[in-house]
Amino acid sequence: MSKHEMVDTAEVAGERTVRANAAVERLTRWHDDFPTPGVRFADLTPVFADAEGFRAVLDCFAACAPDADLVAGVDARGFLLGAGVAAVLGTGVVAVRKAGKLPPPVHSRSYTLEYGSAALEIPADGIELQGRKILLLDDVLATGGTLSAAAELFRTAGAEVVAAAVVLELEFLGGRAKQGDYPLTSIVQR
Repeated sequence: MSKHEMVDTAEVAGERTVRANAAVERLTRWHDDFPTPGVRFADLTPVFADAEGFRAVLDCFAACAPDADLVAGVDARGFLLGAGVAAVLGTGVVAVRKAGKLPPPVHSRSYTLEYGSAALEIPADGIELQGRKILLLDDVLATGGTLSAAAELFRTAGAEVVAAAVVLELEFLGGRAKQGDYPLTSIVQR
C-alpha cells in the first residue's frame, strides 16, 4: 500500500483504532517489579506475535502520518513497529539505536528513564535527514525521556518529526508533557 492510500474517513480511522486498542488490551502481558522493583513492565510481545493484532497496530500507526518521508523506530521494539509501518507506507526506516551500537559519526542524546539513564543515537552521515518528515514510533510512553530524546536527534539532524505514536501510554508518569509540538498518538492509555 502506498503512503497516499492511508488517508481515510473518520469512521474508518475510528474502526482501525478500536481494533488496535482491543488487540493491545487483550494480548499485553503485565509483569510487576521488572526490570527493577517498583516498575510494572508491559510485555507487548504477544501483540506483535498475533497477525491480526500486529497488523491493526501497524495500520493505526501508518495513518498518523501518511505523508512521512521516513519512519523511525526506537530501540528495540520500535524497530519491529518502524519496519512494519515503513512497509505499509512505502517509505524507508531509520533505527534509533542505544548508545554504542552505531559506528561514528553519530548524533547522540542522553535522557533519563523511570529507572535510570541512557543515550540514543542516529547516524550523522549516510542517510540524508535534512528537511525529511519523520514519523517517530516507540512501544511505550512512560516518563517521556526516550521519545523526546529521539525527536531531538532528528531535529539536530535537520529533520522534522511530523508525528509520533506509541502502543501504550502510561499517563500517570506524565511523559506526554515532555514531547514536542508534534501530534502524539497512543493506542492504549493507562
